Amino acid sequence: MKGYWRNIKTATKTLKEGLKVTARHMKDARNQRTAIVPLAENYFEKQNAIFTTQYPKEKLPVPDHGRYKLHNEIDDCIVCDKCAKVCPVNCIEIEPLRSVEEIGKTSDGTPKRIYAAKFNIDMAKCCFCGLCTTVCPTECLTMTDEYDFSAFDFAEHNVPFATMTPMEILQKKKELEEFNKQKEAAKALSKEAVPKVETPAKPKIGGAKPAFKPRVQGAKPKVAVKPQIPQKKTEEPKETGSSEESKAKPKPVFRPKVQPRRPSGEEDEQQANDEAPKKAARPVLKPRVQPKRDKNEEE
Repeated sequence: MKGYWRNIKTATKTLKEGLKVTARHMKDARNQRTAIVPLAENYFEKQNAIFTTQYPKEKLPVPDHGRYKLHNEIDDCIVCDKCAKVCPVNCIEIEPLRSVEEIGKTSDGTPKRIYAAKFNIDMAKCCFCGLCTTVCPTECLTMTDEYDFSAFDFAEHNVPFATMTPMEILQKKKELEEFNKQKEAAKALSKEAVPKVETPAKPKIGGAKPAFKPRVQGAKPKVAVKPQIPQKKTEEPKETGSSEESKAKPKPVFRPKVQPRRPSGEEDEQQANDEAPKKAARPVLKPRVQPKRDKNEEE
């Protein structure tokens, strides 16, 4: 019985504490809390007021440079295809259509020469890296502050930005084809107008091969003798400031000494003497002369 009444007492006590907290929040709920970011100085001063926002009528503020939904200002787009090339997940699909002449200019003065027949961004594939916004030369592709773009159909995430109708696309394609045909015809006429200069035909080297005479044994081959070209004598520069001209001294010519030819008998003896081993010469020792001593020194 004691345990039964103890449990009732504990339940009543906890119920009173919970009702006190509820009553305090009901009292504070009479004030409305303004939507502020957590980085604000007075964020914790208004924590006791109502903090639930009536979405989508009310939204919490988000940073200006956040990475959220992509948007393309098609009037400033020059269809350069840089955003589609840099996208790591291939969520941007572009179909360019070249124009015959300049269409117009963007807000920064860049001329436009290409139509955007198709410019779709699939936000279901987007990884929110922001690379496409950094490479855009006209800064027409930006990220907005729209962070909630949920939809019932998955295909609604593929957002189209091109404004051309199918009839306009067909018309511009026909104009481009006619322009290309006229350009090719003008090139053909310019080629026909230029006179062709006939180059003389080069003689063909062919037919019978040159005959070579057989070489006779013992005959000396003919050596082509190059004609000697007389060398021009270079004049030496004159010395400035001297009264007499310096003359080049002729270089002395040294002729090699040729020994007279000996008879065959003398040549054999000379060769035998050269080949014979030479005896080693012994040094001649002189007798040692002892110095004379005086008699006074001996005594």
